[in-house]
Amino acid sequence: MRQIKIGDATIDAVIEREGPWRRPEQFFPMYDAAVWNTHLPSMEPEVFDPVLGMMVVTYQTFVVRTPHHTILVDTCTGEDKGHPAPFDFPGKERWRKELFALGVSYESIDYVFCTHLHIDHTGWNTTLRDGRWVPTFPNAKYVFHKREYAAWEAEHAKGNNPPGTVFRDNCLPIVEAGQALLVDDDYALDDIVTLTPTPGHSPHHCCVNIHSRGQKAIVTGDMMHHAIQCREPSWCPGVDWDPAQAIASRRSFLSSVADTGTLLMPIHFPAPTAGLVTADGERFHYRYKRD
Repeated sequence: MRQIKIGDATIDAVIEREGPWRRPEQFFPMYDAAVWNTHLPSMEPEVFDPVLGMMVVTYQTFVVRTPHHTILVDTCTGEDKGHPAPFDFPGKERWRKELFALGVSYESIDYVFCTHLHIDHTGWNTTLRDGRWVPTFPNAKYVFHKREYAAWEAEHAKGNNPPGTVFRDNCLPIVEAGQALLVDDDYALDDIVTLTPTPGHSPHHCCVNIHSRGQKAIVTGDMMHHAIQCREPSWCPGVDWDPAQAIASRRSFLSSVADTGTLLMPIHFPAPTAGLVTADGERFHYRYKRD
């Protein structure tokens, strides 16, 4: 993804993993081959590899730089976590190298926003040091939705998976270090960065808004994983916390941004990632911004 400028803010992507590696029939319980094949010609060619029969899925972080702050939105899977497949892939140092190539150091990060607290959105929150998980970004405040945090804290206490070790390794150390900001739906960092609640995929999933000088971009986290969910908003991945709520959030969100010029930045959409939504009756089209 080329650097995006939103008024006085810039947005860059830092990639941990990309490529075709998810089959739609395995990811979406509502998958219907006839429906998929009907929509495939109207989706961007980058989102599916027809030879392998796999969706192209990216794990990435967005680096948002404003006149006041350097911000990360979501932090992929991280290193040394010992995750099971498919989260144990090699080559994760790519993420670190791409971050540094932007001229961004760990120490220069002011805020880390987590759209939700899943395994592939919190990984670089912490680093293993002397056998302990500690915050990777020593000067940052980490923004967690307070009810999202509470929900996973409760699941962790029950020994459930999810969250497995994710809460223990990626989230709890941030609170113990005094670097967490536990916030509500209406949290605003300033007049540039705010939240929009889109619950369902996780208990209190939020999108992160960046608006400056009349322009707006939204990092959509896992509100949708693939462009097919614009064509079929009722298609939910099997890992959704509350599928009915996720569908309602997705329909409401897409309706609110369609045909408005709002630039969307879905975490898992492959390059060039950023795009615009247009309405098509009860469905929507996602088109990459290529200029």
